[in-house]
Amino acid sequence: MGSTKLLILSFVVLSLVLTMGGLIMRAEQAFEKATFAGGCFWCMEHPFDELPGVKEVVAGYTGGEVNNPTYTQVSSGSTGHVEAVQITYDPAKTNYEQLLEVFWRQIDPTDSGGQFADRGSQYGTAIFYHTPAQKKIAEASRERMGKSGRFAKEIVTPILPAGEFYQAEDYHQDYYRTNARHYESYRAGSGRDAFTCKVWGAAPQKSAADTKPRFAKPAPEAMRRTLTPLQYQVTQECGTEPAFQNEYWNNKKEGLYVDVVSGEPLFSSTDKFDSGTGWPSFTRPVEPEHVVEQTDKSLFMQRTEVRSKTGDSHLGHVFADGPQPTGQRYCINSAALRFIPKDDLEQEGYGQYRKLFK
Repeated sequence: MGSTKLLILSFVVLSLVLTMGGLIMRAEQAFEKATFAGGCFWCMEHPFDELPGVKEVVAGYTGGEVNNPTYTQVSSGSTGHVEAVQITYDPAKTNYEQLLEVFWRQIDPTDSGGQFADRGSQYGTAIFYHTPAQKKIAEASRERMGKSGRFAKEIVTPILPAGEFYQAEDYHQDYYRTNARHYESYRAGSGRDAFTCKVWGAAPQKSAADTKPRFAKPAPEAMRRTLTPLQYQVTQECGTEPAFQNEYWNNKKEGLYVDVVSGEPLFSSTDKFDSGTGWPSFTRPVEPEHVVEQTDKSLFMQRTEVRSKTGDSHLGHVFADGPQPTGQRYCINSAALRFIPKDDLEQEGYGQYRKLFK
């Protein structure tokens, strides 16, 4: 009798597992993908992110022949790839026609040489269809746009089959949130906002800086995907890396050190010195408001811990035994930092700090 009950219970549990698995699979299958190229992918994420039913918008590269291309390769125009965004959406809440409507409102579809200030095939426009139905809807949408009278010239945006899509580097994702000021100045300076306002009779998008923080702390599951185990241990669990065996203790290059979690600018190589401790040491933060100090009574001693303000990352400690002019030694874990060489500051949205190295 006991064996029979156990068998029935096992059957019930298995049925529940299979049912739940089926529900999860159907939920995942309910989402569809759409892929669009509209010039600089920084400017294409935000409009789709705000639509109901959109699960994810990813910046990346597609349309070329090079596997796993880098930003440097694609931006050179030699790979055949274009900058694009891939959207995962729920068609029950946002349909493909609505996505196309948003797409047309972001671009100049009559420009075959790039988009606005960005010139070259890598900044061209395109609709990449994933199904025959998407192709048919896209062709009808393009025809309507051509007959709308909004554009003085012929629409040249191609409709192409979707191929391999390669996700762009992390610093390109959600750029309108993580580097809002640079994003807004780029949109305005490139001529995109002026064009869309003229053609569609609408004001430029509301500044992302008005609604989103420039720097943000990702969710824990996102940090576990993007941080190394050591970076996670140091920043989230107040760990300490080995002295003289870390990435930046002896780094002598010019550039900016930002929080590996949030991207907040923290320290500059102009304030870095060799403390002999085996960890990166600085006389002061480059942005004092991004650095928070608090009392640390761990390890049977009292020290002053240093954390980033928005990312709330454990960075290290500060001591009053540094050189002048501050007399301070900010002893920081390399694993809590990301170094941006001075020549890369503009492309990563930290151009205002270039003046430190002139």
